Amino acid sequence: MSAIFNFQSRLTVILLLIYSCAYIPSLAHSLLDRNKTGLLGIFWKCSRIGEQKSLYVAVCCIVMAFSFLFIQ
Repeated sequence: MSAIFNFQSRLTVILLLIYSCAYIPSLAHSLLDRNKTGLLGIFWKCSRIGEQKSLYVAVCCIVMAFSFLFIQ
């Protein structure tokens, strides 16, 4: 089943997108800052969510890993 129709897969994709976008500025800070609007602005917004809510994103990653390893 594709990630569009499965709710848990959709949450996994969104969480990994936020986590990845929060990691990119540590490598190349100007890469996301020049694309604040438009379609690529989604990545900039995900980066800001990952930086400001990093504790919650980390906890969600741990819960997601636990559910994949032990529940499914």
